[in-house]
Amino acid sequence: TIRPVRRSYYDPSSAPGKGVVWEWENDSGSWTPYDMDVGITIQRAYEKQHPWVDLSAIGFCYVIDFATMGQINRQTQRKRRVRRRLDMVYPLVSGTLPKSQSWPASPGAAAAPPGPACACPQCLLVMSVKATVSAAGPGTATLQPRKAPPAPPAAAKALVLAPGAKAPDGMATVRGSLKPLAAQGGRQQAASTPTLSSASSAASPPGAGSGKASRPGLGTLNRSHLQRLAIAQSRVLIASGVPTVPVKNLTGSSPCHFEPPCPGITGILMSAAGLPVCLTRPPKLVLHPPPVSKSEIQSIPGISHTCRKTTKKQAKKGKTPEEVLKKYLQKVRHPPDEDCTICMERLSAPSGYKGPQPAVKPDLVGRLVKCGHVFHLYCLVAMYNNGNKDGSLQCPTCKTIYGVKTGTQPPGKMEYHIIPHALPGHSDCKTIRIIYNIPPGVQGPEHPNPGKSFTARGFPRHCYLPDSEKGRKVLKLLLVAWDRRLIFAIGTSSTTGESDTVIWNEIHHKTEFGSNLTGHGYPDINYLDNVLAELAAQGITEESLVQEKD
Repeated sequence: TIRPVRRSYYDPSSAPGKGVVWEWENDSGSWTPYDMDVGITIQRAYEKQHPWVDLSAIGFCYVIDFATMGQINRQTQRKRRVRRRLDMVYPLVSGTLPKSQSWPASPGAAAAPPGPACACPQCLLVMSVKATVSAAGPGTATLQPRKAPPAPPAAAKALVLAPGAKAPDGMATVRGSLKPLAAQGGRQQAASTPTLSSASSAASPPGAGSGKASRPGLGTLNRSHLQRLAIAQSRVLIASGVPTVPVKNLTGSSPCHFEPPCPGITGILMSAAGLPVCLTRPPKLVLHPPPVSKSEIQSIPGISHTCRKTTKKQAKKGKTPEEVLKKYLQKVRHPPDEDCTICMERLSAPSGYKGPQPAVKPDLVGRLVKCGHVFHLYCLVAMYNNGNKDGSLQCPTCKTIYGVKTGTQPPGKMEYHIIPHALPGHSDCKTIRIIYNIPPGVQGPEHPNPGKSFTARGFPRHCYLPDSEKGRKVLKLLLVAWDRRLIFAIGTSSTTGESDTVIWNEIHHKTEFGSNLTGHGYPDINYLDNVLAELAAQGITEESLVQEKD
């Protein structure tokens, strides 16, 4: 994934320019620095001797009270401590650092031993390039990596050529450098990218004008020069055993141009692949369609109403578990010589289930009539009692459903209608919009923790289908799933880790209208077929539509 990067400069009179850091105390008791722009706003109000500052103007619902040095949440009224401390001036104007440092530096960081270097591919690449370049001679890089591995002699020989020496076959002589360029307003950025020594500088004695000679940066090279530089650097890295990272060569125009502030990272990316790199801006997430007026919303032909509600748990469809199972089982007088896949005991032996005792003999064996799988009747009754007890049964081996399966979806509302906009990949039709709304509440006896409250995050949830023949078919089946309480359940969110919350229940929905960045949008040519298969796995097919009419 390639993303655009940028660097910012701050006025010397601002908080970072003076080395002032504003921090808030988190729940663990440690201090977290505010974002740079927030810190600048707080410091500006502090210097003007204002008693407090409201951060709502920059998008935060907090008030900073300088009298008590506290942060107050305008919505919850929760208070946290804040503090102001002095740190290193950002950015560094001159000088060298003994090791890589981030800003702001933690108090006492200088005394702490350096931590292990990051092992991500980008950091490995940057560190390797720095190590290779540092072999060309001292003083070529202002900031050294924490632990730069020594470059092999071959790398130094390949990178720095003596005067008059002939370059290896196919390798272009590197004439440019990655020297940090001067910033706007004449201020110089702290060098974080090493410079490549040219042949002339390698011939000069150590210390003679090191780092002061005027060398052209990448910004002064045209496309052909950049390509030759990239190929040369790539071959140096490969020859020295430095791992390279493949970067896709993107063609075409791009809204992100190579400006002087970013030749260093550009050079590293180009070195990694040996090709010109075009940075593009990431596409935007488009969750919702353009605004739609009420007059533009249409009902869906062939589907009555535009809203469905669920209120309470559906009634049980059998008096006792034994009576329910009798409809789906045949007794087996001579059990086969195999295991019961529920208790893992032999079918010829009594059931190994140790829970509450069902009102059947533990040695009885039954065969499910559709799929033919055989189990202890004792085990099937126990499995039914531990489930939804809605009069249906699902084979634990092949998932064949007997009866009408229902779920534990909490009460809510489902709205559906047509809007006059097309989905990506479905430009020939309008769009069906589904809006689910489930409020928080208290769990019932069929839920994981009866009597305990549950949350409902992200509602109302908007979902989209193409208004095609197959899209309408999917909608009709989703309405059956909604009536059977199978769209949502209460459990633990796989996204946030929150427990006792409303979650999706194995029937995928498309929640992005105009993009597909998260995989929950369009175009997706297989989505309608996939969701039909997921509905069938819940026992919802076209036959279900006939059953609902009956």
